Amino acid sequence: MDATITLDLVVFLFAVATAAGFVDAIAGGGGMITVPALLAAGLSPVQALATNKLQGTGGTLSASYYFISRKAVNLKNLRLPIAMTFVGSVLGTILVQRIDAGILEQLIPFFLIGIVLYFLFSPKLGAEQSDGVISLTLFSFTAAVGIGFYDGFFGPGTGSFFTVAFVGLLGFSMTKATANTKVLNCTSNVASLLFFIIGGQVVWVVGLVMMLGQVLGARLGSRLVLSRGQTLIRPMIVVVSLVMTGKLLWENYGHLVY
Repeated sequence: MDATITLDLVVFLFAVATAAGFVDAIAGGGGMITVPALLAAGLSPVQALATNKLQGTGGTLSASYYFISRKAVNLKNLRLPIAMTFVGSVLGTILVQRIDAGILEQLIPFFLIGIVLYFLFSPKLGAEQSDGVISLTLFSFTAAVGIGFYDGFFGPGTGSFFTVAFVGLLGFSMTKATANTKVLNCTSNVASLLFFIIGGQVVWVVGLVMMLGQVLGARLGSRLVLSRGQTLIRPMIVVVSLVMTGKLLWENYGHLVY
């Protein structure tokens, strides 16, 4: 790491992590805020991804605990999805340290646009609990392992993908989907973090400072999810997905404008 840890940098990263934790607890996408901040602080790309997993784990753990304590999540029913998300994230984390994720980075904006269109043209989707189109077991071996793999391999938009999967495949309400999303997102973060720690890529001082901010922001965001539910989550997911899409498209195709 080339950056010098100063008080100004610590305060900046804490503030960034707090904002990211708040956004991530509601709609996902917090990594699009924190990873650029970590890179700007002087971390290498791999260090930024690894340290982001450390601070992100704090946020998703805080949000998960809040939702579980409020009985918004049934952990017993999530045992298989948790296990498969963990497996998928481990595989993704191992793979990303061996190959270039550039191709996936170019495709993700189009998936995120799909999420935006999905919510815009299905205004009542997730308003209430409905019948799912697949079983929880099939969900575990498809969506859970697949999105877990994606989070370990790349990451941006993981929360949005999980929420869409819970609503569209299992028929969860938006509030219930968001609560369950945090548990699976926490699982994938922990699995990925373990392998980044083994690889010695985590910058602990930076990650722990940001983790404190994440915990604070995630707690505030989680409270709003349960109090505001559908009226807050849907527009937040749309806005966050659009912002992430714009950022990724500019990074990958902005040079074509000039």
